[in-house]
Amino acid sequence: NLARINDTIQRSLAAAERIFEVIDEEPSIKDDENAIDLPRIQGRVEFDRVTFSYDESEETLKEISIKAEPGQIVALVGRSGAGKTSIVNLIPRFYDPKSGRVLVDGFDIKYVRQRALRGQIGMVLQDTFLFNGTARMNIKYGKLDATDEEITSAAEAANAHEFICAMPHGYDTEIGERGIKLSGGQKQRIAIARAILADPRILILDEATSSVDSESEYLIHRAMDRLMEGRTTFVIAHRLSTIKHANQIITLENGRVTEVGDHKSLLDQDGVYSQMYSMQFRLDEEL
Repeated sequence: NLARINDTIQRSLAAAERIFEVIDEEPSIKDDENAIDLPRIQGRVEFDRVTFSYDESEETLKEISIKAEPGQIVALVGRSGAGKTSIVNLIPRFYDPKSGRVLVDGFDIKYVRQRALRGQIGMVLQDTFLFNGTARMNIKYGKLDATDEEITSAAEAANAHEFICAMPHGYDTEIGERGIKLSGGQKQRIAIARAILADPRILILDEATSSVDSESEYLIHRAMDRLMEGRTTFVIAHRLSTIKHANQIITLENGRVTEVGDHKSLLDQDGVYSQMYSMQFRLDEEL
């Protein structure tokens, strides 16, 4: 028994040491001494000559200038490594640009409190993170003081209510670590319900329908349409056929903006976007 107790103590000490390392870690992005609380925003986002790099060796984004008006859908397209994810990571200030400014409703986000900024931004990413708890708890994470009626309403808007009710304990069903008991499409709809409940003014969407079946894809796109309504939305587009109705499509190459326009105008330019669209169209036909 003493040997087992000693083993337990040693394991616990090692785990505690790692936990305290994480707790004591100083964040690299800190609020400015004179940072202000951001009021309820309309959702205007502007990148003003932004240059950014993860390290000093290579610039990931170079002189990026983008403007999104409240309620607009802005799609970011480009080959792998073009800088799409880097752009959306700067909006909630996960990183600071090397030069230039990121503005939200005219406020330089470097001088506003991170909590006030991030509280008005919703994200639905390709790799959906769900907690080891109930479906209700995972949706409620979007708004911790939400009522059961608000949670149900968000789930209905996300086309998640039906499959949640079909589970053994409904909204109180345990979904497992990272939602392992759910399908890819179900996890995505839980994440959308969470974002709907949070009611953000700015949305960041990384399309995640490539690994789901056709029915789930249809339901997810309908839910996303409801989620985007009236909100400024940045979409990282993988399937170009899903962004035809975006107000702006921004094509990136090697960290630079090469084309800006809507779907029709970019096809008429016969540039990079047109080539990528034609290639995907041909691949879809072959499949």
